[in-house]
Amino acid sequence: MTLATPKGAAASLPLPSRELFGFRVYGAPGQRYCLGYAHSLGPTERRSFSCPTQTTAERGYQCGPCFARDDFRFMHDVHRSGLAPEGLAAYLAQEHWLYVATFADGSTKIGTASNRSKWTRLAEQGAVVARYVAHADNGRIVRVLEDAVTRHAGLPQAVRSAVKTAGLSRPLAEGRLDQANEEHTSAVRDLLREGIELDGYREVKEQWDPPESWKQVLAARAPVYARSLEGGEHGGIVTALLGQSALLELPEGRFLLDLSRLRGKRLELGEFRSPPIAVQDELF
Repeated sequence: MTLATPKGAAASLPLPSRELFGFRVYGAPGQRYCLGYAHSLGPTERRSFSCPTQTTAERGYQCGPCFARDDFRFMHDVHRSGLAPEGLAAYLAQEHWLYVATFADGSTKIGTASNRSKWTRLAEQGAVVARYVAHADNGRIVRVLEDAVTRHAGLPQAVRSAVKTAGLSRPLAEGRLDQANEEHTSAVRDLLREGIELDGYREVKEQWDPPESWKQVLAARAPVYARSLEGGEHGGIVTALLGQSALLELPEGRFLLDLSRLRGKRLELGEFRSPPIAVQDELF
């Protein structure tokens, strides 16, 4: 996990298997704090800055001034506006990949990844099955392709983290997920061949390989951690990770914790444990 200290300095928290992850949440319910801003320094480097005032977020996870300073605010419209700071323009000049990703419940999206983050992007997203469908000369071209797929094939460009985590509690069979992904991928490839007149990309056929450890999360079929993360003490043993979902072991059993729910929250790390959770067996 990427964190920031009370003074805004960058920090990281490894979540190794079989260790306690305990924390106390501060702040009013619904309150999020600004995560600062970033500047792109080129294809492989970026520099992050903490919020100078350490204030609450106004839009998304940023205050107004930090949003205005952030290079990446141009990212999703650069292929239409042509506007990008120098560092971001250099980042976008590298080769990019277009992929189709399917999650545990069958939800499927179209997405893009830079050449540098070709594998890690899908790991961060928490995809269970994914295929690369195109290799583009740069980030502008790949975003034109992405928009075209959404417009003509109906694939969204995002799947909410809550949906991804909930899907892990009742994942579809591996074969069904692969079939669903293949069907969407075939439709996208047909569109790329026949429906888009654009230079600067080529069709590819390549499957993404997820981490072997993700099988543990999929096999657990654990319920979602239902306690509110707007306050209080929480903690348990992390046994595995899949994307932004952690498999948390508590005395009552294993639960799926959506780590994205902690984004923008102020935490105190320590030997904290979750209060007892009432567990009711599912009826069939």
